[in-house]
Amino acid sequence: MKPILETTTTAENHEASQESKGCFECCIKCLGGVPYASLLATILCFSGVSLFCGCGHVALTKVEKIVSLYFSLNSSDHALLTDVIQMMQYVIYGIASFFFLYGIILLAEGFYTTSAVKEIHGEFKTTVCGRCISGMFVFLTYLLGIAWLGVFGFSAIPVFIYYNMRSTCQTIDNPPANLTEVIEDICVDVRQYGIIPWNASPGKACGSTLTAICHTSEFDLSYHLFIVACAGAGATVIALIHFLMILSANWAYLKDACKMQIYQDLKTKEEQELHDIHASRSKERLNSYT
Repeated sequence: MKPILETTTTAENHEASQESKGCFECCIKCLGGVPYASLLATILCFSGVSLFCGCGHVALTKVEKIVSLYFSLNSSDHALLTDVIQMMQYVIYGIASFFFLYGIILLAEGFYTTSAVKEIHGEFKTTVCGRCISGMFVFLTYLLGIAWLGVFGFSAIPVFIYYNMRSTCQTIDNPPANLTEVIEDICVDVRQYGIIPWNASPGKACGSTLTAICHTSEFDLSYHLFIVACAGAGATVIALIHFLMILSANWAYLKDACKMQIYQDLKTKEEQELHDIHASRSKERLNSYT
């Protein structure tokens, strides 16, 4: 009984090792099919769009508050600015929703092309529709990349305005020795940036009033939020460039896979024809001998 028990235990251990080996190989195969480049680009894209949309939304709200409190006391003077800010916030909602969906689609397309390239010799076949969709994504991502370059440049404008205001405040707080101008005559006029019309009152802040604005929490918070939003737009541009390189490479791989499929189909057809010819000749010889 003891040898039989030992044999049974050995067989069970062998089966268990085979099952564990199968699970390990399956996990390695699954990990090998993950498009890590597309995954990295998707994470970068989501992060950049989230920073741009979230920080930009809050910063625009702070800008409206600063302008209404210090630069435009009449609500009718900054009514257009309020409408523009609300419209931009709605655009931000649309951008966030669109890129959330578009990033998932590009990630799924990365999985599709990875499977298409790595399973050419299996039952998986690339189609003309799949290759056309990949080419369409290349073109669309190229257009989005150009558009986001414009968004990145546009998001740098408020950073430039805030930087000028902060530099002016630092000059007032710590005037240089060669300064000949009176502190109260150093001003920042936001009307020159087109934020509010020229008939807005007061339209500008000078001296101690300007430094008081620079020391408010709204100014400091909105300044840093605009910097982060600009960085998020830059990260999104990098992510789209990354996506563009990935999509271009995947499209080329699919094109080569299509040629390989055609070659394999022709080779299989020729082998089948040769097999049929040999079978027919063998049958004729057998009939002649008979």
